Amino acid sequence: MTQQPLRGVTSLRFNQDQSERGLCLHHCGWEGGKEWPEVGVKPLASSWASFQAAQISLILPGCFCCAMETGVRIYNVEPLMEKGHLVLIWDDAREGKDSKDKLVLEFTFTKPVLAVRMRHDKIVIVLRNRIYVYSFPDSPRKLFEFDTRDNPKGLCDLCPSLEKQLLVFPGHKCGSLQLVDLASTKPGTSSAPFTINAHQSDVACVSLNQPGTVVASASQKGTLIRLFDTQSKEKLVELRRGTDPATLYCINFSHDSSFLCASSDKGTVHIFALKDTRLNRRSALARVGKVGPMIGQYVDSQWSLASFTVPAESACICAFGRNTSKNVNSVIAICVDGTFHKYVFTPDGNCNREAFDVYLDICDDDDF
Repeated sequence: MTQQPLRGVTSLRFNQDQSERGLCLHHCGWEGGKEWPEVGVKPLASSWASFQAAQISLILPGCFCCAMETGVRIYNVEPLMEKGHLVLIWDDAREGKDSKDKLVLEFTFTKPVLAVRMRHDKIVIVLRNRIYVYSFPDSPRKLFEFDTRDNPKGLCDLCPSLEKQLLVFPGHKCGSLQLVDLASTKPGTSSAPFTINAHQSDVACVSLNQPGTVVASASQKGTLIRLFDTQSKEKLVELRRGTDPATLYCINFSHDSSFLCASSDKGTVHIFALKDTRLNRRSALARVGKVGPMIGQYVDSQWSLASFTVPAESACICAFGRNTSKNVNSVIAICVDGTFHKYVFTPDGNCNREAFDVYLDICDDDDF
């Protein structure tokens, strides 16, 4: 999210399989305001803001840190130099009182790390023009290295399924997606890319369902979300968020892939039906009959089954919660202004707020 941070929160992400509602709150910048590495796992000890200089120096011996208004810089002592961009992994199950006792892995890069994705046996680290895949968690070694199109948002998704090891990221061609099956690709070798020509403009958001059978993406225009079969590469359905351009922050599938939710800078979270697409709304022009090709594309699109609003000035992410009953589903939206929203919806399109809170006010940093 590139929106101006509110109340010190500059990045949010659910954990990889969304089984637990973990949040990662990045309160400080990195190297002149650049974000700390995003890690798609549940935070283990505290928010970055509660880290103090002494704690960081203990975690990284032979270093000192300089806290600035724009963020935190870490330097090596001998030789004196700014330390590279880090990915740090903690194990909260480890015994020990200090963060240094729970630190289990450290990766260092010469360029900013934009995103991290994890599964039980691999960790994927995304730079602006390159993606690295390492074995995980024991004795990590580099398995793959992929050059990418300029990827300033660090777009990438990794299937968490035990049966499928699929990785997706923007392809070299504008608007395309590249799919890599990490299980069938031999480490240290380059494989022929499986490419989907998804959009005419650059990809702005991408997401895999949990089994890795479907990939959803949206372009910078932000009006359409397209879903593709990852095996056949065929387009399955086209979902319309709206008619005016928007920046999509997040796309997520429900656990059983029956629904999809998406959030944008319009302050609206849209919910679409996938298992039974007849539940989605259609344009009133669909009843008119045959129309021209340009209007026909608009008429054929499927509109959201349900939607709800969050503060338009506040970027947010969304994901599905646990079902409360067979016919009632829930969507959770978390905004960078510190607000938490939970809505329940039914297949007929009824959508109501069930919970609201300000998660930054639940406790102080000292309580972590």
